[in-house]
Amino acid sequence: MRAFTEPLTQLQGYEELEQAVQKTEGVILVSGCIDAVKPHIVYSVHNGSGNRIIVTFHEQKAKELLEEYRFFDKNVAYYPAKDILFYQSDIRGNVLTSERINALKMMAEEKECTIITTFDGLMNPMPAPEKFIQAVKKISVGDTVELNELTRHLVELGYEKNYQAETMGEFSVRGGIIDIFPLTEETPFRIELWGDEVDSIRSFDPESQRSIENLEEIYIYPACELVLTEEERRNGVAKIQKEAEKAAEKFRKEMKTEEAYRVKSMADQIAEETMEYGITAGLDAYLSYFCEERVSLLDYLKKEDSIVFLDETVRTIERGQSTETEFSESMKQRLEKGYILPGQMRELFPCKEILAKINQRRCVAMAALDMKCNQLNIKDRIAIESRTVNPYNNSFELLVKDLKRYKKNGYSMILLSSSRTRAKRLAEDLMNEELPAFYSEDFERVLSPGEIMTGYGKVKKGYEYPAVKFVVISESDIFGSEKKKKKRHRMYEGEKIASFTDLNIGDYVVHENHGLGIYRGIEKIEVDKTVKDYIKIEYAGGGNLYILATQLELIQKYAGADAKKPKLNKLGGQEWNKTKTKVRGAVKEIAGDLVRLYAVRQSERGFAYGPDTVWQREFEEMFPFEETEDQDLAIEATKKDMESTKIMDRLICGDVGFGKTEVALRAVFKCISDSKQCAILVPTTVLAMQHFQTALKRLEPYPVKVEMISRFVSPKKQKEILQGLADGSVDVVVGTHKLLGKSIKFKDLGLLIVDEEQRFGVAQKEKIKEKFPRVDVLTLSATPIPRTLNMAMSGIRDMSLIEEAPGERHPVQTYVIEYDAEILQEAMKREINRGGQCYYLHNNVETIEHKAMMIKKAIPQARVGIAHGQMSEEELSSVWRDLLSGDIDILVCTTIIETGVDVPNCNTLIIENADRMGLAQLHQIRGRVGRSSRRAYAYFTFTRGKELTDIATRRLEAIREYTEFGSGFKIAMRDLEIRGAGSLLGNRQHGHMEAVGYDMYLKLLEEAVAMEKGEISEEEPEERECLIDVQIDAHLPEEYIISTSQRLSMYKRIAAIKNEADAQDVYDELTDRFGAPPSSVWGLIEIALLRNSAKALGITDIVQRNGSVLFYSSEPDIKTVAILNAFMKGRVTLSAAKRPYIAVKLDPTEATLETIRETLRIMSEAKEHYNSNK
Repeated sequence: MRAFTEPLTQLQGYEELEQAVQKTEGVILVSGCIDAVKPHIVYSVHNGSGNRIIVTFHEQKAKELLEEYRFFDKNVAYYPAKDILFYQSDIRGNVLTSERINALKMMAEEKECTIITTFDGLMNPMPAPEKFIQAVKKISVGDTVELNELTRHLVELGYEKNYQAETMGEFSVRGGIIDIFPLTEETPFRIELWGDEVDSIRSFDPESQRSIENLEEIYIYPACELVLTEEERRNGVAKIQKEAEKAAEKFRKEMKTEEAYRVKSMADQIAEETMEYGITAGLDAYLSYFCEERVSLLDYLKKEDSIVFLDETVRTIERGQSTETEFSESMKQRLEKGYILPGQMRELFPCKEILAKINQRRCVAMAALDMKCNQLNIKDRIAIESRTVNPYNNSFELLVKDLKRYKKNGYSMILLSSSRTRAKRLAEDLMNEELPAFYSEDFERVLSPGEIMTGYGKVKKGYEYPAVKFVVISESDIFGSEKKKKKRHRMYEGEKIASFTDLNIGDYVVHENHGLGIYRGIEKIEVDKTVKDYIKIEYAGGGNLYILATQLELIQKYAGADAKKPKLNKLGGQEWNKTKTKVRGAVKEIAGDLVRLYAVRQSERGFAYGPDTVWQREFEEMFPFEETEDQDLAIEATKKDMESTKIMDRLICGDVGFGKTEVALRAVFKCISDSKQCAILVPTTVLAMQHFQTALKRLEPYPVKVEMISRFVSPKKQKEILQGLADGSVDVVVGTHKLLGKSIKFKDLGLLIVDEEQRFGVAQKEKIKEKFPRVDVLTLSATPIPRTLNMAMSGIRDMSLIEEAPGERHPVQTYVIEYDAEILQEAMKREINRGGQCYYLHNNVETIEHKAMMIKKAIPQARVGIAHGQMSEEELSSVWRDLLSGDIDILVCTTIIETGVDVPNCNTLIIENADRMGLAQLHQIRGRVGRSSRRAYAYFTFTRGKELTDIATRRLEAIREYTEFGSGFKIAMRDLEIRGAGSLLGNRQHGHMEAVGYDMYLKLLEEAVAMEKGEISEEEPEERECLIDVQIDAHLPEEYIISTSQRLSMYKRIAAIKNEADAQDVYDELTDRFGAPPSSVWGLIEIALLRNSAKALGITDIVQRNGSVLFYSSEPDIKTVAILNAFMKGRVTLSAAKRPYIAVKLDPTEATLETIRETLRIMSEAKEHYNSNK
C-alpha cells in the first residue's frame, strides 16, 4: 500500500505523530481529519503494523469505518456493544453475539488485526481473554474424542442440542456423527467417529444437510460469551441465590411482597436453568457473580503492540457518558421493583475507568476540529490539512479539467473504482484526453508527480492533502451516489418443505385410500422372521391400520384452516370414498374455471413489446442502488414475458423492502415506451400515495404523466383524470380498488401491477383479470397467500423470487419478551435519543388514546401520534406526513402500518400481544423497520404469566428463527403449515378442503388441473402404486436414525426413488448424514427401485407366499407367461382367480429379490418385443 502511505510521510506533523506513537503511553490529538481520510491515517500510522482498535460514537459510523478500512486491510472486524438493558429478554437473536465472537476470534487467530467498536463496547465487562482462548476446541482427523464428554463441552460452550444443526449455535448427535454449527462459520461441520477416533471432518450445507468438502482440522469457538466450568457455575449460582435472599428479606421488611417474590423467583429460575439444563445464554447479565476478574475489550490487546484510535473524541466520550447515565437510571428503577439484583449495577464499567485505561495507552484522537477535551490527558496536538474532493456528478469534462489542473500543479492522483473493467476503461478514456493515466493493481508502486493511476478498490469518498499534493478520487465522486457491490450467493436447489419434519404422535393424517385417522407412531412388527417398521394409524371405532413405512407417500399430514378437530373415518367404511368423490367433483369445477381463465390468457396473443430502448437503459442506470442478483433475474424474466406474445401473469415474491417496486417500475417504463398505459393497483390510500410519489420521482425527467385515484383526490380532479385515461393523455395511474370501478375506461391499457397482493380477496383478483383479459399482469407480494403460492408452484403462473437483501441493510434484532412497561420505555427512549422514531402497535381502537396518554406520561419529551383504521383519510394522511417529516417520535397505531409507508427513520417496533397475530402479519409488520442502514429492533411482547397457545409459541419461535432477510417466502411456507390454507379458493371450497385436508385437496386439485389440460385421461386419475410385501429385511433401524421425524422423512425420500441415480443419491445422503447404512436399508432401496419397474408393467402387488412370488396384474398376458416359462422352465403358473396373478416358484439357491428382478426384466423385454412388432 505504499502508493497510499508514502505521500503521508512528507506531511508536516506526520513525522511528529510517528515519533509520538513510538512512546508507550499518552494521547496525541490530530485535528483537521475529515471523515474520508480517517481510515487512511489509521492505516498509515506505524506503517500498518501492530494491532489497532478504532473507537467511534455510533454503530452506524462503526459500520462505515469497517467498509472503508477493509480497502487497506482485510483483517478488520466490528465488535458491537452489548445490549445491557435487554439481557433479560427470553429469546434473543444471536446476530450480535456472532459478530462479537467473530471479532474475538480474529484477535485470537491473527497476529495483527484492527477492531472497530463504539465507546460503550469498551464499557462492557468481559471475562479474561485467557478464558475465551481456553474455551476454543480444536478437533483434527485422528484425534480421540469421548462422545459424552464432547456433548457436555458443547453445551458448556453455549450450543443448543437439536435433532439436526440448521442454524448457528446448534449441534446434533446421531450415532457416531456430530454436527456443529459455530457462530463463526458460514457452513456447519460434521464430525464422524470410528469408535472414539475422529475418522473424518466435513463441512455441510445446512439446508440440504449434505456434505460440501473434507477438512483436516477445525476450531470450535464458543457460541456464547461466558464459558463456565461446572464449579464456577455452582459458585456463581450460590452467590446469586444468597444475594436474592438478602434483597427479598429487605423488600419484605418494607412490606413489598410482590418485589420480594419477583427477585426470589428470578434467582430460582436462573439456578434451575443453569444447573439443571446447563443454559448459559443470558448469564452475561450476571457476569460479576461468575467471574472474579472482569476486563474491558481494551485488555484483549496488549499495551505494547496496539494503538487506540478515537474518532471524533468529544462525541465518542459523550456516547460513553450517556450510556452510563441510561444504564444507572434504568437499573435503579429495576432494582427498586425487584427485577434485578444489586450486584448487577456493576455490569458496566464507569466511563472514567475506561478513559483512565486509554490515558495509559498509546492513543491517537482524530477530530475534524481542534476542540477542548478535559477528560483526556493530551500530550501532543498536531494539525494536518485534508479536504474532500468536489463531486463531479457524472460530468467527465469536469473531471478531466480538474485532473489537468492537478497535473499542472504536480499532484500524484489515484482514481479508484469498485469494478476492474470500469477502472481500466477510465484509464483508457483519460489517455484519450492526453493525460498520463495507467491502470494498475500494484498499490506498492509510489507515484511520481503528475501521474494518474486508476485501480480497483472501494472507497466511499475521495480526499486530498494539498500540502503534499496527493489526491484520491473515488467512483462515487465521479459518478454520483455509489452503487452497492454485489455479493455472490449460493443458490439453494433443495426442497423448501420437508413434509414429515414435524409429524408428531397424535397428529391427524390422511391416508389416500382409508381417509382420516390419528398417527400413533412407528412400531416394529416381526412377520415370518423379518422385522419391519409399520406406521400405526388409529381410525374411528377403535380400528387400527398398520402400513409399511415404505408406503409413506400414501399418507399426508392433515392441515385444515383452523384448529377445529376433524371427523375421523371408519376403517373399511364407504364414507371416505364418498367424501373424496364429492370433493373431486367440486375441485373439477374450480380447476375448470381456473384453467379456462389461464388458458385464455395463455392461448390469446398479447401485445409483444419491443426490445429495450436507449431511454430504458438510461432510466435503469438512474436507480441509485446496485441491483441484487435475484432482482436482475426477476427484471429479466419480466421483460422476456413482455417481449413475447404470451400474456404475462407473473408473481414476484420478495421480502419487504427488497426492491420489488423497482422491478415493477422498469416494467412500467417499458410499457409506456411503447405508448401503452399502465395501472398500479394498491390496497390502501396511504400506499397509493407512496407509490405515486415514487413513480413521480423516478419518471420525472421523462415526458410521462402520472396520476393517482384515491380518496385524497378531489372529485373535480378525478373527473379530469378519468378523461385523461380515456383519451390516453394519462400514462400511469396509481389507485386503490377504485380502479376496478365501472366508470373507469382506458384508451390502451398495457400493464397492470398489483402490489401487496396478499391484501386483495380472491374475487377481486379474478375480477381484475376478467376486466382486463389481454393485459399483462405483474403481482408483487412479500408473503403471498398460500393459494397463489400453490398456483405458482403448480405451474399455472410464473414466479420470481427475490431472496437476497439489498446491501447495507441489517437484519432486525428481534426480542420476544413478556410485557414489561419499563423495558419498553427504555427501548423507546433509546431510539429517540439516537434521533430515530418508533412504532408502538396497540391493536385496540377503544383503548388506543389511553395508551398514547400513558406513553406520553412516561416519556414526557416524546411527541406521540396515533393512527388507526377508523380515522378519516385526511387525518391519516396528515399523521403519515408528520411521521415522515419527523414531527412524531412515537406512533401508537393498529396493524394499519402493515401496508404502510416507508419511514426509514423508524427503527424500533414494539408489538403488544404479538402472540395473537398471524405469522405473515408479524413478518410484514416487522419489515416496516430496518429500512435504512441503521440497526433496527423489534420487541414482540406477550402478557405476563399467560400460557401461550401452542400455535402462538410456534409463531413467535418461527419469527425469531427467520430474523435474517429474505425470509418472507419461508414464512409463507411455515404459515401454511401452522394455519393451513385459509379460504383457499373462496368460501365454497373451504368446506371441501376441511373434509380431506390441505395436501389431499391440493393433490386432487392438481389431478383435476392436469385432466383439464388433457395431460392425463379421465378414467385413470390415480395410478396405483405397486405394493411389495416380501420376506426380506427392509427397514431403517432405530439405532441408525434415532429421531422419528428424520426417520419418516428418509422413508419418504426412499419411497420417492425413481431410478438408479436417485438410489445412489439417497444412499450418499444417508452415508453422509447418518454413517454407513446397515443391510436392511439396502433392502428398502432395492424394493423402491423394483416398485417402479413393476408399476411400469401394470403390476399392482408383488407378494411372497408359500415358496412363491405372486405378481398381481389387472390383465395378465398369456404370451408373457409363455415367455417366462421358456426362461424359467416350469416355475411359472397363471391363476385366473377373481384377482388374476402370475406365480413364480422361488429357487432355493436364489435370493427373493433376485427372482423378482429377473422376472420383471423378462416381462419388460417381452413387452418391448410385442410393441416393436405391432
